[in-house]
Amino acid sequence: MDATALTSPASLCTLPDSLYVGVSTKMYMGYARSLEWLEQLVAEVDARPALAAGRVVPFVIPSFPVLPAAAALVAGSPLVLGAQDCGWADGPWTGEVAPSMLAELGVGLVEIGHAERRRHFAEDDAVVALKVGAAVGSGITPLLCVGEAEACAPEAAAEFVFHQIKAAVSGDWAMAARLVIAYEPVWAIGAPEPASAQYVSMVVGALRDALAQHGLPGLPVIYGGSAKPGLLPQLSGVSGLFLGRFAHDAANFGRVLDEALAQPTGC
Repeated sequence: MDATALTSPASLCTLPDSLYVGVSTKMYMGYARSLEWLEQLVAEVDARPALAAGRVVPFVIPSFPVLPAAAALVAGSPLVLGAQDCGWADGPWTGEVAPSMLAELGVGLVEIGHAERRRHFAEDDAVVALKVGAAVGSGITPLLCVGEAEACAPEAAAEFVFHQIKAAVSGDWAMAARLVIAYEPVWAIGAPEPASAQYVSMVVGALRDALAQHGLPGLPVIYGGSAKPGLLPQLSGVSGLFLGRFAHDAANFGRVLDEALAQPTGC
């Protein structure tokens, strides 16, 4: 990418360089069921040799106790292993899991700042920033969850999300370049239907314009919030989908992978 591309409005480019398709189990599955499902997920990925090219990046985020066995299951697969959260340091933090240990287990990506963590565990921007810094310091990519609480104008939603990203990296845009952004409007999480494709595309387009001012027009921004098969082809400028319960049927995960592989990328 040349220097002029870095300073041009992001809206001129609506085709991401890479697409990400991922899923979290949250706490919906027990241990044995998680491993059975992971085997099915690996089979879906292995059935699509085109994923080896890396243009579409699949990832999976099981619960903490499953991670060691999951690492063995996904070894040699294009699937990137993720964790659902992390602590912000090693040391005397009872019940937390350090990013350094996650890295040792083979975790490549960690979900940080999900709306449930912000709402129910009182994680504010300062805590999110500590976790983002710790994850980056351990060589793990933060999957930073952002999103407005209520439906509003796309420009207002994009401004809110932009400030969440800025706070998460304490204004360090070089660190922001290490992130994958999961845009999940809070009002759409768990809803029967996701936010409209037009709304999501407009929010992400406005967000990219803001990020372009800091040299980050191509930062991966994926959409979550009741995302399911059939949505990705309707979106513009979005770098993939973060799936929930729809992908607890591994075949649905495979369907979205096919949609991603069929999408054009690059500008």
